[in-house]
Amino acid sequence: MSAQVEPVLVLACGALAREIQQLKLINGWEHLKINCLEADLHNRPERIPERVRANIRRYRPQFSQIFVAYADCGTGGLLDRVLAEEGVERLPGAHCYATFAGQQSFAELAEAELGSFYLTDFLARHFERLVIKGMQLDKHPELMPLYFNHYKRLVYLAQTSNPELLAKAQAAAEFLRLEFKLVPTGYGELATELARIAQR
Repeated sequence: MSAQVEPVLVLACGALAREIQQLKLINGWEHLKINCLEADLHNRPERIPERVRANIRRYRPQFSQIFVAYADCGTGGLLDRVLAEEGVERLPGAHCYATFAGQQSFAELAEAELGSFYLTDFLARHFERLVIKGMQLDKHPELMPLYFNHYKRLVYLAQTSNPELLAKAQAAAEFLRLEFKLVPTGYGELATELARIAQR
C-alpha cells in the first residue's frame, strides 16, 4: 500500500493560473492545490509581498509545504524579504518572462534588443484589457509615444502553439507599431520548478 502524498499549496500569480492548472493536469499532480491572487496586482507590485504573506499565514495551518509561484515581479526584493521571514520558496528570476524563457535565454533576448516589450500567452489573451484599456490608450491615444517610444520590438514568449493567440500578439505589435518576434518557450522553468516541488 503506497504512502499518501501530502498536499502542497501553490500560491500563485493569477497570470500563471492557466499554465499551472495545465501542468497539474498533464502530470497528474493531484496533491498540488492552487490558490491564485488576482493578476491585476502587477499594476501595484508594492502590494504583492504583504498579500502573499497574508495568504501564507492563512493557509499554513492546512499545508506543511507552500510554494509561491511568483518571480520578483517588480517588488524590488521586498517579496524575497517576506519569503525569507516566512521560510517559503518562490520561482527564480525577476519576472515571468525569464521564468518562461529561461534565465540565460531571456538575458540574451534582452541584450539583443533592450527596447523589447514582452507578451506571454496570458498577456496576449488580455492585451486589450491590461494594456489598451489599463493604460487608457483607448481614451488617450496621445499617450502612446510617452509609454512606447523607446520600444523597438514586441517579443511574444509563447507557452503554447495557439493560432488565435499568435494573431492577438501580432495585432498587439501592429497596434504598438513595433516589430514582431515569436519565441516559443513552452512552460520553461515554471514546469521544472513545479516538478521539483511536486516530487519532493
